[in-house]
Amino acid sequence: MKKISNLLIGTNNKGKLKEIKELLPKYIKIYSTLDFKLKSPIENGKTFEKNSIIKSKYFSKKTNLPCIADDSGLEIDILNKAPGIYSARWGGKNSNFKKAIKKVYRELNKKIACVKGKVEGTISPEPKGKNGFGYDPIFVPNGKKFTFGEISSVTKYKMDHRFKAFKKIKKFL
Repeated sequence: MKKISNLLIGTNNKGKLKEIKELLPKYIKIYSTLDFKLKSPIENGKTFEKNSIIKSKYFSKKTNLPCIADDSGLEIDILNKAPGIYSARWGGKNSNFKKAIKKVYRELNKKIACVKGKVEGTISPEPKGKNGFGYDPIFVPNGKKFTFGEISSVTKYKMDHRFKAFKKIKKFL
């Protein structure tokens, strides 16, 4: 297989172009879509990979050059991976990233994480133990022979509803 001597970088993003050029061997003659005044194709793939293939095939066909294209973006777990493949579009028509960043913060500020922890149990015939607070002296967790009021706070913390809820909330912290 002969080495590639000419390569098209399938992007109109000057920042991406500069970064990709830096990553490639110096002996390759690099062209950009800007050299051919090519507009980007419609990126209607549902993944970064599919969009990069759409661009690569499109630009290669238009120029008869082998083409490397990239599609990337920001995925925020708490926003269900948004903006994801729509990262640039969050900046509006001109992909204004100041605008996109404001939208990220707006969306994050809307996010309220709510989790639930639950401990099933029974009520003891009479209050037992002086530990804990609230209903701890009468609450018997299922499968146990003691009330929350009869055990140390450290033991209770490892099995109560708050422990279960906080275990769930840790993924947001």
